[in-house]
Amino acid sequence: MAYDFNPFKKQLASAEEWLKKELQQIRTGQASPAVLDAVKVEVYGAPMALKEVASVTLEGARVLRIAPWDKSQTKEIEKAITIANLGLSVVVDDQGLRVMFPELTGERRVQIAKTAKEKLEEAKKQIRGHRDVIVKDLQTKEKDGDMGKDDAFRAKNDTQKLVDDTNKKLDDAFAKKEKELLS
Repeated sequence: MAYDFNPFKKQLASAEEWLKKELQQIRTGQASPAVLDAVKVEVYGAPMALKEVASVTLEGARVLRIAPWDKSQTKEIEKAITIANLGLSVVVDDQGLRVMFPELTGERRVQIAKTAKEKLEEAKKQIRGHRDVIVKDLQTKEKDGDMGKDDAFRAKNDTQKLVDDTNKKLDDAFAKKEKELLS
């Protein structure tokens, strides 16, 4: 009897996407609109994502231009970016806002790399949890007689292979981000 790994594969893909999104939000010396994805702006009494209330474009290597669709929201956007504590400086002008990315110091780069490493470990922890659920399910099926010992052994090996492949992808994504941070 073949074990259905599709839900497990979806969980692995979800953990991988989560890590990629988290790594995108980690600031490097380069300006990136993805850094502002987590910023929520209070608009008409409801929190909304920044990209829902303004356009965000690259204006230079270390500058983002934010053009609010409703100019009256400029102060709220400035406040939201400041509260997010991303280490960015915000300047309001007649066209909207400019967000400047300061040059990173060596110490700050190492600190940010540690944060990225923590995100990697969090993603791996999620994957281990999903794997443990599958292994317990396989053991239960084997004990109940729904699956033979050989099939359960093969399924456990397949599970570990999927975990190893996903962990390699996560490590590669982290290595890329770490190189970007420390270079």
